[in-house]
Amino acid sequence: MKIIDVHCHVVSPDRVTYPLAPLGGTQSDWSSERPTTPQMLIASMDEAGVAKAAVVQASTAYGHNSSYLADSIKLFPERFTGVFSLDPLDADALTQMDHWISLGMTGMRVFTTGSTMPGQQTWLDDERAYPVWEKAGKLKLPISVQMTAQGIPLLLKIVERFRETDFLLDHLARSVINDGPPYAAAASLWELAKHKSIYLKLTSRTVEHCQAGQATPETFMKKLMETFGSERILWGSNFPAHNDTLPNIVNETLHVLASLSDADKANILAHTAERLYPVLK
Repeated sequence: MKIIDVHCHVVSPDRVTYPLAPLGGTQSDWSSERPTTPQMLIASMDEAGVAKAAVVQASTAYGHNSSYLADSIKLFPERFTGVFSLDPLDADALTQMDHWISLGMTGMRVFTTGSTMPGQQTWLDDERAYPVWEKAGKLKLPISVQMTAQGIPLLLKIVERFRETDFLLDHLARSVINDGPPYAAAASLWELAKHKSIYLKLTSRTVEHCQAGQATPETFMKKLMETFGSERILWGSNFPAHNDTLPNIVNETLHVLASLSDADKANILAHTAERLYPVLK
């Protein structure tokens, strides 16, 4: 079965050519301890059986300067596409979008929380960002959102206003799922299902959490399929931020997906990604 990874990263060991500028001012531990070149990522993908990848800007290393990502996808255009990062409130944001798209990027990421920026930022519904959301919709440029469930009310405001723009929630918006069936702690996540422009990234974080506490892969995946359907779920390894080998990450993911039909597995592992990132077909 074809596998596409929509959430992996590259980080250069060369800090002179690619200087650090992490969001929040402090580099993440993982990007410091496990720099991963595009060649290393390709080798891991080959070992794990991953065909292609949407490589996401390592914001906790480089902030919104996606130069290393651009150079990386240029080396392996048949295997990679890129998801650049920007600040939608920046007065120059639309020009930045054009710049990164011209270098081969086919996705965008906004960062409202993370290891170097704890807490949930509150600017998602700021009117200054409206031109960015609108342009992304016109360009069919999917927007990955690094956020927590606390940001969902803000997200809803822009989702309802910009109905043509697709939003991909990194790590299922970090919703709590270890309470087990009926997964009431993630109520705000389930309420998003009625908005067809919202997609969920099932990453290693989710794979771990649906096997913790009262959660089980069978009950959680059943809830996820009944609520969102596999057509709006994409798989992402979060490699190398997730501290494991890519083959192990893939194997653990396949274990969690074991109870699903082949059609649902195919959507999650590849087909949904191919619709959002047609260059990966």
